[in-house]
Amino acid sequence: MQMPSEPVNLSATEVQELNQKLSTLRHYINNNLSLIMAAMELIRHKPQMTERMLDTMCEQPPKITAALARFSSEFEQAFHIVRK
Repeated sequence: MQMPSEPVNLSATEVQELNQKLSTLRHYINNNLSLIMAAMELIRHKPQMTERMLDTMCEQPPKITAALARFSSEFEQAFHIVRK
């Protein structure tokens, strides 16, 4: 990863946009983790639902990973960080 050699200046609007994207990311991750926790709790109380809830739980980590990758890409673009 190559960091910019010069200071990066962002406007107040750009900082606000990044902050909003970060807030959205946190909300999205919390929602996906909540689904995992709810599925685990349901399995604990109704073991017969394990098969159905496993699908829900297994779908969440790739969604979280994709959201993190999108935010990382936008962050790197905003700060002119280049991946090698």
